[in-house]
Amino acid sequence: MFAVIKTGGKQYRVEENNIIKIEKLESTEGETIVFDHVLMIGDAKKSTVGAPIIVGAKVEALILKQMRDRKVIIFKKKRRQNYRRKKGHRQHLTVVKITKIIAS
Repeated sequence: MFAVIKTGGKQYRVEENNIIKIEKLESTEGETIVFDHVLMIGDAKKSTVGAPIIVGAKVEALILKQMRDRKVIIFKKKRRQNYRRKKGHRQHLTVVKITKIIAS
């Protein structure tokens, strides 16, 4: 069974025991969180699509760790103008393990 959830402005297709990296959530390691914005639930035979969400459907997950992603370099240059700017950015992420998918 799989589900499509929405968190942090993005959508993720998840199954039980999946480990995914999502945008930072304000929780500590070891906590269990519930995603209630479930857009779709399905398996090999049938699927249910919400309008826009499925009422009563939930996905439970365990927070494994809070981390930062690899550095992304932003480099701007205008030729023949002696204009160069270099910046870096590391996004804060939360690593979660999907423990249970609950249909309505």
